Amino acid sequence: MTTVTVVKKDGRIAIAADTLTKWGGGKESADYVANHEKIIRVGDSFVAITGSATFKLILEDYFANLESPPQFDSTLEIFRVWNQMHAALKEQYYLQTGEDKEEDLESSRMDVLIANPKGIFGVAAHRTVQAFSRFYAYGSGSPYALGAMYAAYRAPSLDAEAVARLGVMAAAEFHDETGLPIQSFVMDLEE
Repeated sequence: MTTVTVVKKDGRIAIAADTLTKWGGGKESADYVANHEKIIRVGDSFVAITGSATFKLILEDYFANLESPPQFDSTLEIFRVWNQMHAALKEQYYLQTGEDKEEDLESSRMDVLIANPKGIFGVAAHRTVQAFSRFYAYGSGSPYALGAMYAAYRAPSLDAEAVARLGVMAAAEFHDETGLPIQSFVMDLEE
């Protein structure tokens, strides 16, 4: 399972993720898995992925095979990219949408956070795209991360990266499906 966070504060943007992989009752830490990262780079954006560990490889492959990296500069642009990608996930990568007949839309079976110089964004499994103004977290440890970031965000001594990392650290401390070390990236916000 996973905890991923994004923060926008004082002209800086940060994204962070834990590095633990779980398979049923077993866990695979960064000490044993060389490719433990959950954040990938796509153009000038960083994408933190929740869900199956295979989704990281799928997204890396999908984006690498595009003629040029997609732009993740607005919620509408992100929605369009994700909508096109959803079709490819089903056709090329054999995504099992596992749909409940009560659902209006098929699920892409992953949530992601995106950080780039334009802002911080989230894409939920049903392709709902949101732009966040301060911070957010996805994944099984997100309740702990959100609480920690809420408490820390206003502290003048903590920058965007410190708040993002603190969210993941709180989840790792209190949630058995989140583990250290933390992967994080920072950048300047374009005004």
